[in-house]
Formats: sequence, C-alpha cells, structure tokens
Amino acid sequence: MPESVASTVAHIRNELQKVIVGQDDAIEQILIALLAEGHALIEGVPGTAKTLTVKTLARIINATFSRIQFTPDLMPSDITGTNVFNIANSSFNLRRGPIFTDILLADEINRTPPKTQAALLEAMEERQVTIDGDAYPLSPVFTVLATENPIEYEGTYPLPEAQLDRFLLKIILSYPSEDHEREVLARWDSGFNAKRLDQVDIQPLPEPDTLLRCRVEVARSRMEPGVQHYAVDLVRRTRIHPFIYYGASPRASVALLLCSKALAAIRDRDFVTPDDVRDVALPVLRHRLTLRAEAELDGVTPDTVVTDILKAAEVPR
Repeated sequence: MPESVASTVAHIRNELQKVIVGQDDAIEQILIALLAEGHALIEGVPGTAKTLTVKTLARIINATFSRIQFTPDLMPSDITGTNVFNIANSSFNLRRGPIFTDILLADEINRTPPKTQAALLEAMEERQVTIDGDAYPLSPVFTVLATENPIEYEGTYPLPEAQLDRFLLKIILSYPSEDHEREVLARWDSGFNAKRLDQVDIQPLPEPDTLLRCRVEVARSRMEPGVQHYAVDLVRRTRIHPFIYYGASPRASVALLLCSKALAAIRDRDFVTPDDVRDVALPVLRHRLTLRAEAELDGVTPDTVVTDILKAAEVPR
C-alpha cells in the first residue's frame, strides 16, 4: 500500500494520543469510517471522551467541525438551516445550519424525536440537503459521528432501523483500563485541560486534501473472490441464525467490503485478507441485527451472535 495512507493514519494516531488516553480500538474504527466514506455511531457512557475524540480528530485532519446537542425540542430546520426573508432586498436568503460542515458531531442523537432524526437521512446517504425544494451539496468530507448514551433511556427515542443501517459502523467506547485512567489523572494534574484544546500542541495534516487522497488509495484496494464469498457468507448467516428475527441486508455486505479495504490500507496493504473481514465484523454488523424477544430475555446480544457466526463460518485459505 502506498505510504500515504499508513503514514497519515500513524500521524493522526500520534496526535490523538496527546489528548486521548487508550481507546485504540475505537479510534481505529473511527478512522476506518473516515477512510471508507461512511458514518459512525459511537456508544459509550458519559465521560469516556466521545466528544473530545471527535473534536480533536477534526483539528488533526484540517476539517471544519460542528456539534449539535440533540434535545427533544430540536427541529429539522435547526440542523439543515432555513430560508430567511431579507426585508432590505425583499428576498429569501439561506441561513445554513450546522450540517454544512466536514465533521458533524451529533451528540446524544437518540434524545430527539424521529422527525428530527430523519433530517439526517438524506444528508448521510446523498451528501446533500434539500431546503424548500432546492438541493444543496455538502462537503465531500462530510461525515456524521453520532453519540449515544447506553445507560439512560428515559426520554429517548430509539433510532429507526433505516437510519441505523445508514451508519457504516457502531463503535463501542468502553471504560479505560486502570493504567489509562491513572494517566488521565496525571495529565490533568500536570495542567492538561480538555476545554482548552488550543493550548495542546496538535500538528494537523500538512495538506488539507490528504484525507481525500487517502480515500482514493483505499478504493484501489482489492478483495479477492474467495474473501468476497467469505464476507457474503457472514452476512447471510445472520439471516438464518436462530436468535435473529431480522438479519443484515446486502448493505452490510458492502459495508464489510469497504471497512475491510480501509483496515487493509491502515495495515499497509493493498489487498484484503479474511482477518481484515473478521476484525471489522462486530462494528459493521452489531447494529444491523434484530434479536428475537426470547433471545434478548436470555441475555443474548448482537455481539454474541456475530461471534458465534465468526466461529462457525469457514475461513478461506
């Protein structure tokens, strides 16, 4: 693989480590989403640096950044923008919403009603926004990184399956290890303050179009037919698993392809191996499966099912 992708990812990781402690797997998965031109749903309890990670990443890749705090009274126009009448010239002018950006942090996306959640659907899928019948293109870098709080469901609105399926990955941000948590305290004790990122010596990417060039390199990666069949087999097994009510759609097969190619590029290869597919299977599939009620009552999770499928599926050689 050309050094551009591997070296770019190494640079981003090094700069993120100046602010974020641990969470290496989650960071890698966020980078996979960016390289694969997809969106990611990030789930984690409060205080695990979800917002800080996204904000820091935007600075490193030279991207514009917007944050929307989703609340029950948020309206679709609060996201997309609206036409405002200008009395001076008797015409309507577009007041662009925060969706006109490179990196959009949709904070606690499940706290707003479905009507407002749906305002993101066109933008996520088509990379454009329609306001009063007129279509407006979004940035070619446009990426939605949405966060969810998994422990507090009062006053929340579960995301519709159609919108969940449009997230390329669902990333779990877990508690840090004891050593990492000690390092967090040590950094704060020595003067670090997450509210003052401008005081951190973050070196952004030297060229503003670096990410776009990396995406071109990722797209050139190849997945051999045997590995393609393996990816399709994993997805099709979700549709016949006894614990699953609805399995993953063909969009999941495409997501496995795109994410595997991005991971291969991160690992400095221009071809995909079965290990690449296995390593992205959990974040790609976990939010696309609907469990049977009796399975949920028995404590089965989507991760449990995907892990079972990975063990059962024959790996190509």
